[in-house]
Amino acid sequence: MPNIATVLKSEIVRLARKQLRSESEGLKKTIAAQRSDLAALKRRVQDLERALKVVARAATASKSSAKPGASEEEGGQFRFRAAGMRANRKRLGLSAADFGLLVGATGQSVYAWEAGKAKPRGKSLAAIAALRGIGKREVAKKLVELKTTG
Repeated sequence: MPNIATVLKSEIVRLARKQLRSESEGLKKTIAAQRSDLAALKRRVQDLERALKVVARAATASKSSAKPGASEEEGGQFRFRAAGMRANRKRLGLSAADFGLLVGATGQSVYAWEAGKAKPRGKSLAAIAALRGIGKREVAKKLVELKTTG
């Protein structure tokens, strides 16, 4: 014959588990709903951040096109890339001093432009752009002319 204390204890444990199970089901459903809401909010935030980046890019593009005076000061329609200028100088086989002589600047300025520490202005930028399309022979002729006259 089982001990009354063990039977009573097992019945109490069974009823406690049953009560806990019924209360935790509601919490599980609430937690699942909150997790799905949280995931939806995260997706919405990501979408809004992407839209914000697009708007910011459009705003900076419109600001740069809206200021014609600033672009004219920096050389107008000419684009400048330090790596492109360095590649062009190497392609032409010129030292920084010779390249500077062709564009109306010093060798130190050329090095600063190539390092990205400074950007060429106005006439220099136009001269750099003019050197893009010519070959080594033409550059050599121009250098000889500049060195003999200067």
